[in-house]
Amino acid sequence: MSTPEQYKRIVLNERPVGDFEPTTFRTEALPFNLKPGQGQVLVKTTWLSLDPAMRGYVRDVRSYLPPVQIGEVMRAQGLGVIIQVGPGSKLAVGDTVTGAWGMTEYAVVKDSAVEKLVIPNGVHALDFLNTLGSSGMTAYFGLKDVAELKKGDVLVVSGAAGSVGAIACQLGKRAGAKVYGIAGSDDKCQWLQKELGADGAFNYKSPTFREDFKKIGFVDVYFDNVGGEILDMVLTRLAQNARIALCGAISQYNATKPAGLRNYLTLISMRAKIQGFIVFDYASRYPEAIKELAAGLSDGSIKRKFHIVEGGIEQAPVALPLLFSGGNTGKLVVKISEEPLSKL
Repeated sequence: MSTPEQYKRIVLNERPVGDFEPTTFRTEALPFNLKPGQGQVLVKTTWLSLDPAMRGYVRDVRSYLPPVQIGEVMRAQGLGVIIQVGPGSKLAVGDTVTGAWGMTEYAVVKDSAVEKLVIPNGVHALDFLNTLGSSGMTAYFGLKDVAELKKGDVLVVSGAAGSVGAIACQLGKRAGAKVYGIAGSDDKCQWLQKELGADGAFNYKSPTFREDFKKIGFVDVYFDNVGGEILDMVLTRLAQNARIALCGAISQYNATKPAGLRNYLTLISMRAKIQGFIVFDYASRYPEAIKELAAGLSDGSIKRKFHIVEGGIEQAPVALPLLFSGGNTGKLVVKISEEPLSKL
């Protein structure tokens, strides 16, 4: 496979105070002198995943991963094809792989830093950036282990039209729960009900949102992707022994001073549990989740939706703010190269 004279990458230019700004990232064009060494491979990126966690990656605070430094390639999960292998590599040219090599058109990475994909029947490679990737793993273990979801529970999912939320809604239905989604538009709410089978969906921008929400009764499990005022509202509607899985707080990621909770005393009176979690802690059990989710994709009982942005790597930082404005429905991905993939 021929290689270009130059390749592009996206690096962190400055730390944003609030929202991502046009100056947060910069594009660098570098001479193509990449060559894999011992136990390494050269990967051509085909797709990049954009995720809300990226706002946290550029914040210079203690977290579950070190912050991206100024001048470093922006962290991102990618899908790609190996075009060259170094001495001792156990991988092969043409292998499709996924890994967190970041926002770059090409990358030299260790064998251990990528996963060779074995693609089940009825599944596409791109599913490994969504249902069979971190989004699916997060929904699966957040509901199964953290929230201990069981048949008959009333489950509420915020950010329900996003990549994690949409999978959580579907897994909730598969588990026999009564599922309600919260999203930011009537179209998204209709999609959740008509396409994903949610028992109900609420537009949090509606003037009657709070009154409408009360009609579902009390909540056994809340899978929270947004935090802020919606989390505080749901705290007032908890059933006894309710469980809250804190997956994310997208409404607060760009806030200089995140909002605190006022209604937390309900956790005491309802003997409820609230727990944060990081999906990487379950890495040893990913095969368990992938097996179930892949079966659902194959038989059509689990649906996927991608919000695809085309135009190459320079579109990645341009598309990133869609995650925080509610501009995407489903999994947000950027097409980086024209490597052939199965149609979705």
